[in-house]
Amino acid sequence: MISLSPPDILVILIYFGAVLFIGFRSAVKTSSDPEDFLLAGRSLTLPIFVMTLVSTWYGGILGVGEFSYRYGISNWIVQGVPYYIFAGIFAAILAKKIQGTRLYSIPDKLELSYDRKTAILGAVLTFILTTPAPYILMISVFIQMLFGLDLMSSFAVTAVVALSYLYWGGFRADIQTDVFEFFMMFAGFAIIIPFCYGQLGGFDYLRNHLPLLHLTWHGGNSIQYIFVWFFIALWTLIDPAFHQRCYAAKDGNVARKGIFISILFWLVFDFMTATAGLYARAALPHLSDPMMAYPMLAENILPPVAKGLFYTGMLATIMSTLNTLAFISAQTIGRDIIGRLKASKTENKTDQRSMEISSTRWTRIGLIITILFSVMLAVILPSVVKIWYTVGTLVVPGLLLPVVASYFKRLHISARYAFLAMICSWVASSCWFLASILPNFSGGYPFNIEPIYIGLLVSLIIWVIGKFYSTSSRSLHKN
Repeated sequence: MISLSPPDILVILIYFGAVLFIGFRSAVKTSSDPEDFLLAGRSLTLPIFVMTLVSTWYGGILGVGEFSYRYGISNWIVQGVPYYIFAGIFAAILAKKIQGTRLYSIPDKLELSYDRKTAILGAVLTFILTTPAPYILMISVFIQMLFGLDLMSSFAVTAVVALSYLYWGGFRADIQTDVFEFFMMFAGFAIIIPFCYGQLGGFDYLRNHLPLLHLTWHGGNSIQYIFVWFFIALWTLIDPAFHQRCYAAKDGNVARKGIFISILFWLVFDFMTATAGLYARAALPHLSDPMMAYPMLAENILPPVAKGLFYTGMLATIMSTLNTLAFISAQTIGRDIIGRLKASKTENKTDQRSMEISSTRWTRIGLIITILFSVMLAVILPSVVKIWYTVGTLVVPGLLLPVVASYFKRLHISARYAFLAMICSWVASSCWFLASILPNFSGGYPFNIEPIYIGLLVSLIIWVIGKFYSTSSRSLHKN
């Protein structure tokens, strides 16, 4: 399906070598101090903040190609606009608040605002939310296609190439490889569009060879379908990568400005990926697997070396997200779950400080657990879309209100109700999800209601009840 010339293979191998070199070089500058290992000393300047945030948000590039191939420019409306909006809201109301806390993670904030029990539950949900399984699967399948390896061998190569340097270099290795991958992902798509234009033609070619709906804002999708994606984009407000970058920023202005500037880069990159998707649909109207839209376009359009660079750009897009999510997952399970469980057994501040110092070691152990868990999940659910949908549907309702409300005093409720809202919304969306397998519903959801709506509704109801009792309790104390 994919053919690579020796120059293409050389370009891809050079890319892998460069990533390993940059990643392991970072380890030399990284100490075992938690603030240095986990957040690179909170030293991210504006350019670094922008490049690392932009590159980590596009891991699902094969899915973007599939959506553009199927629905045309509505890819921008569905996969772009909702995320721009919520990223802008995040920048305007949360970025400075998050950076100003000087914390390390979302569970840290949950413990500070509620209690340790809520923080541990939040850490479990965060670990599930940030699983890099979809990206390990995508990279592994890509390596399988490029080099003809079996899937398990591809998993092994992915784990070594993409994750080994994180073990030694920590967050600094992540951000420095992200900067390199930022340039590679833009270069890859900047290469293919001029070749498409030169060999196929410009807008007139697209207009004459695309279905009419591909050039409409909705792409033939219903308003309700498009509206659902705005709910899914709420994920942005609790995205651990956003929070992590804000914690690591040099100051609050870097965090806030960095996100607004990142939105402009995302818009440019979306333009390039959407254009490539339109060319793929116009030139290859009968693809059996639309997820292969970008690779098949490259096979038909690009000469040697240019093809290798384009594939390198795609690999860089996926790997930048894989690295970040793997490291966040490792920190979550190592520091935020195991570390908290150990710390909860002692009230001695000296022992707790010692456990904080050991968080680097626990994060490294967490990285190994993350790799094993993600590979197992990728084997059980060998579908990127299914992993995304399942994780988002079940976890987002449990985290959204507790995390966002923790930054606003007027929204605070007691730890008891915050824990109830978190666990009940998670259980409710999970039960609703599992109900779809019952015979009565024939694979659909009860009453055709998506699980995420049920979870969010349960969370909101408990939050309102908790807020009511908190207000009543304060009134009684005043009287």
